[in-house]
Order: sequence, then C-alpha cells, then structure tokens
Amino acid sequence: MKNQTLLRGFLLLRLSDSLVLLGVQAALFSQVYLVATLENLTILLLTVLDHHLHTPMYFFLRHLSFLDLCLISTIVPKSILNSITLSDSISFFGCVCQLFLVVLLAGSEMGILTAMSCDRYVAICHPLHYEAVMSKACCIQLMAMSWLSGGALALFYSVGMFSLEFCGSNRIHQFFCDVPALLELTCSGEHAAVNVSLALGVLYGFSCLVCIVVSYVFIFSTVLKIPSRQSRSKAFSTCVPHLVVVGTFCLTGAAAYLKPTSNAPPLLDLLCSVFYTVAPPALNPIIYCLKNRDIHSALSKVLRKARRGLIEGYES
Repeated sequence: MKNQTLLRGFLLLRLSDSLVLLGVQAALFSQVYLVATLENLTILLLTVLDHHLHTPMYFFLRHLSFLDLCLISTIVPKSILNSITLSDSISFFGCVCQLFLVVLLAGSEMGILTAMSCDRYVAICHPLHYEAVMSKACCIQLMAMSWLSGGALALFYSVGMFSLEFCGSNRIHQFFCDVPALLELTCSGEHAAVNVSLALGVLYGFSCLVCIVVSYVFIFSTVLKIPSRQSRSKAFSTCVPHLVVVGTFCLTGAAAYLKPTSNAPPLLDLLCSVFYTVAPPALNPIIYCLKNRDIHSALSKVLRKARRGLIEGYES
C-alpha cells in the first residue's frame, strides 16, 4: 500500500469537540506557555548578566532553561493554534521536525540533568577540588556531550520512524508528534530501526539515571556526616528538588515510551506526555530558584537598576 500519509500529513488529537472547552484549553496552554517563557527567559538573562552567577552550577541551569524554553515552544504553540483555528492538521514535514526536536531536546535535557548531579557531587563531596574538576572546559564538554547524545537519539528515532510505511487513519492519538502515537499508525510489520532506537534511548536514559543515583548516594552520605544542622538543610534544599525533577521526567517519559501500544490510549497517556514535555519547562525554574538566594539577589539588582533607569528617564 502506498504511503498516503506522506501526501496529506497528519491530524493531531483534538482533546474536545466543544468550542468552549477548546477555548479553555487554548487559554490554559497559553497561560502555561507565557509563564514558562517568562521564567526561563528571566533565568537566562540573570545568569548571563550577573557575573556572580558565572559558575558551573548556573552554567548548567542556564542551558537547562534554554532547553526547556525550546521544548515547550516546539509543542505548545502548535496546539494553541490548532485549538483557536479548529484545525487538527500538521504537515508531514512539520511532524518530522517536531519529533526530531522533541527527542533532541528531551535527550539533551537528560544529559544536562546528569551533569548537574555530577556538579553537586563534586561541590559537596570534594569542595576543595571543585574549581579544578568543574573547570570551564569540563562544563563545555559535558554540555556538548548532552547535545550530541540528544542529537544522535533524535536522528535515529526520526529516520527509523519515518522510514516506516503509514496507511489507514492518519489521526495521531496525541497532541503532538510522538513515537508511541505514530507507531500505532504504521502498517509496517517490522519496526527494527525503531526498536534499535528505543533500545539506545533506554540505555542512554538508564545510564544517566544510574549516574544521578550514584552521585546522590555519595552526596547524601556526605551530607549526613555534616555536624551543622543548618549546613545539612542547605545541602538537602539544593539536592532534593533536583531529584524531584529527574524522577518526574524519567518516570513519565519511560511510561510513555515503554508501555504496550494500544488503539485507544487512555487519559493517563496524555497526562504522561504533559508531565515530560509541558510541565518541566514551567516547573523547573520554580523548583530550582524558589529558595535560591543568588537568583533572588540577582533579580533584585536587575529590578533596582531598571527602576533607577526609569526614574532617571522620567526626570530628564
């Protein structure tokens, strides 16, 4: 059978047929997108403008914010536009690009989260060697490895997925182009390329997870030996949020990609997708910066300078 989907593109899942509910969906997604964009842009600007934040920890946080901003921009604006225009369509090329970018950014984010755990391990367990180990060159190498790993996975998934033949319905049971949803539309009997890509993705994710867990085993072991209760509390406050982010990201991503395929995915599948694509960009800045004094101080400085500039401009 010819690949007719190649000619007409795909139809994304419409969460509701009610105009009111579609409007509510568009408003909710718009609000989440604006908040996430503002949060991540703020972190990007602060970590670039304030020289006190030019440390390895904020270097990785800056790249995490950039990845989050790109990830949510890859998915949410298209969903909002479809809700407003009452159109479910996405072109074949648009679906290819969306899948590639989602895997690239999610894979790179996993690498950055691993690098952040290594940074916290060196900072807490080997503080005297921190500057030597987490040098600028080392940070750049870790960041580059994260991007290269995400890029390789994205290439494998995209080539493997769209080398298959699609037939029958072209409606994707998901609000964006994702591998599990696209697999349900293929009529190819063999999924060898996708299975290899999935195996590589699982190996990559599991390796990152092992590195993170081992790092935090040593971190908590060291923290518990600290005599000062205040110092222990400060160390835990920087580590526990990171574990929450990693746990949510890995569990929901694994649930989406490793579950058995089904013809009618339940609401749980959609929620899992939201938790590993839309929620992290909105929640990461809050989790990492809510109690971060350095970020608060940098933000206060920027606001004071902006207010001073407005007053001087008004007076002149």
